Amino acid sequence: MKRRNFVMAFVVGVMLPMIIPLLDKLPARSRFRRFLRPPGARAEKDFLDACIGCGQCANVCPNKCITMAGFESGVENLATPKIVARAKGCILCMACTQVCPTGALEKREPTEAGIRAVRMGTAFVAEDICYSFAGRTCGVCYRACPLPGKALRLGLFEQPHVDPDHCVGCGLCEQACVHMPQAIRVISTNELAMGSYTGTN
Repeated sequence: MKRRNFVMAFVVGVMLPMIIPLLDKLPARSRFRRFLRPPGARAEKDFLDACIGCGQCANVCPNKCITMAGFESGVENLATPKIVARAKGCILCMACTQVCPTGALEKREPTEAGIRAVRMGTAFVAEDICYSFAGRTCGVCYRACPLPGKALRLGLFEQPHVDPDHCVGCGLCEQACVHMPQAIRVISTNELAMGSYTGTN
């Protein structure tokens, strides 16, 4: 056996089973957990029970915003679909919901009613760093929103105001934000349900 193959076999067969349990014992804040599930995702526990990690949702996504989670997201999320809004938000085409073979993603149609039924998360504005709240007109998040005037409304100097009853959590506003770090962030429905979002992460 070549040395490289031996090393790979050793890592996969011996080291990996030892490392995985240690990774999952790390504090939640030490791992990158802030991601969204694709549209139509069931409640997190039901979603994890149903998802088989087949990757069909990621393969069919025309926006290529769906990726499959690695170890950095925790062992429980390994090989499940996720969306990192800052990198690329969801365009709500609903293609992923049409191909899921297990129902982990419930079918949604790309109609106004179908979009309104989506609950990926909710956007939150950090007013202390948002350009518009500092008197410098911006408004790019509003123009990126698929439900402008409903999920996002504008105030003075184009200050964005989120209506949580209409925000579907697609993440397009977060992707579009020109501030570094982003002044608007989408927090997943799962994080909000667990109460793990403090407004600072």
